[in-house]
Amino acid sequence: EVLLVESGGGLVQAGGSLRLTCVASGFVFGHHAIAWFRQAPGEEREGLACISNSDGTTNYADSVKGRFTISRDTAKNTVYLQMNSLKPEDTAVYYCAADRLIPYCRSTYSLGIEYYYWGRGTEVTVSS
Repeated sequence: EVLLVESGGGLVQAGGSLRLTCVASGFVFGHHAIAWFRQAPGEEREGLACISNSDGTTNYADSVKGRFTISRDTAKNTVYLQMNSLKPEDTAVYYCAADRLIPYCRSTYSLGIEYYYWGRGTEVTVSS
């Protein structure tokens, strides 16, 4: 069974930091790119960052570039999202997802269309 399990969310003050963790199991980790998404209430899902599991290349959305860092530990089948300088508008449920087929980030990853495996999410709340 394919599983992606997110953790690390919580309540933090504006300007603070959180590190989200995504642990993957049930598939060959190195064969699938992993991305982080978020969805705030009443908003569309937003792709934030992607990491290639072929070479570790990363891509970021403009909204988080310079504040968020995606990384991986291939020995642990784990991807992280380090979030710094958090803002109230970062409040959302954060999801990790795995590309259905390829280990590198598609240029369209932020749409999430080719991301077949999803976790259940972890909630992040940033207070002002």
